Amino acid sequence: MTKTGRYTRLAGMAGLAVLAMSAPAFAQEAEEAFTLTAPETAYIFNTLLFLIGGFLVMWMAAGFAMLEAGLVRSKNVAMQCTKNISLFAIATIMYYLVGYNLMYSGVDGGYFGSISLWGVDDSAGAAADGTGYASASDWFFQVVFVATAASIVSGTLAERIKLWPFLLFTVVLTGIIYPIQGAWQWGGGWLSEMGFSDFAGSTIVHSTGGWAALMGALILGPRIGKYVKGGGVNALPGSSMPLATLGTFILWLGWFGFNGASQLALGTVADANAVSTIFINTNMAAAGGVVAAMLLTQLLYKKVDITMALNGALAGLVSITAEPLAPTLGWALGIGAIGGVIVVLTVPLLDKLHIDDVVGAIPVHLFCGIWGTMAVPLTNGDTSFAVQATGVISIGIFVAVTSLVLWLALRFTIGIRCSEEEEMMGLDKAEIGVEAYPEFTAS
Repeated sequence: MTKTGRYTRLAGMAGLAVLAMSAPAFAQEAEEAFTLTAPETAYIFNTLLFLIGGFLVMWMAAGFAMLEAGLVRSKNVAMQCTKNISLFAIATIMYYLVGYNLMYSGVDGGYFGSISLWGVDDSAGAAADGTGYASASDWFFQVVFVATAASIVSGTLAERIKLWPFLLFTVVLTGIIYPIQGAWQWGGGWLSEMGFSDFAGSTIVHSTGGWAALMGALILGPRIGKYVKGGGVNALPGSSMPLATLGTFILWLGWFGFNGASQLALGTVADANAVSTIFINTNMAAAGGVVAAMLLTQLLYKKVDITMALNGALAGLVSITAEPLAPTLGWALGIGAIGGVIVVLTVPLLDKLHIDDVVGAIPVHLFCGIWGTMAVPLTNGDTSFAVQATGVISIGIFVAVTSLVLWLALRFTIGIRCSEEEEMMGLDKAEIGVEAYPEFTAS
């Protein structure tokens, strides 16, 4: 071996010795760099819960679209799809422009927050007590709830409302009406100070959409041929029960994000247990709603009605949404089952009053939303029936009055209902220009 080679070998051996001696120090530094504190870990899991819950609730937009597409006649399917994708986009934009801060910024026991653009602020990082989360994840989770309220209105008013008046109503509903009443409880407003409880939005989301839909149905009137003189009701069957069933299953799946992520934290063992309890109670309530609706329609009509079974599932889900954590599984089953009964009994009641609700959204979201909110004290002793009734009535009056005024303003300015000729033709042709089923369109 040459002298140069020996020097090179010795240098290499020395380098290996230095690395061996310094390895523990490097390992310690690496471990310190990648070790998270407890608040940081909680921050990550809390943020992840918001994001997963958010995209599950966003997926519910597809559920509403498919449910409505299946329950309207084939000549109006493209219209419903158009309304659902556009209302989600509008809700997103309006919640950024005004809605989020109106609902959450500086409410402090009052009636609404500030009127300003929402902006991301994660400067505080992980809170010392483990309650921190990314600001953007919270905004994303909140905005998908707004779109849910607007989707409820879409289904009720299907087959006879013009597109652009509906979308103008959506602008005000998602940007102003929804955030103001939401601020009363979720934003720390006056109802929150009273002790009103609505865990994931039986009233704040579902009844709000239901009241807006009811006012729209009253002003818009029923579809041509739905009701006849003497009190008769003509069935106007939907285009696709498979699509409606798919939409219901999508909504059922999305509801685990709707209710589960409303725990708002996943950074502790207690939070993980709570989210798990919310999941099983949510699922059980939906099951109770389906079975109750099926049994009751069999008793009343001697046949099981698939549309009632589907709405029974949604009724159970809406009913448990106000308090999905406190009930036992037995209570969750009962709360959901009563929701299923409410739907079966109130759908024909609306027909007797000549209130045309195409998809049954008013019984599901308004009536079951009220029931679920009033049922909270049955399992949660931190509130009372009087306080719950105060929240239901105050939010109901506010949303109903503001919606009624807005629907009337739209009716007497730009008009909200399509012509008789357009309605008979179908809104796919009249309003959209693209038919969902161009080779076969049933009347």
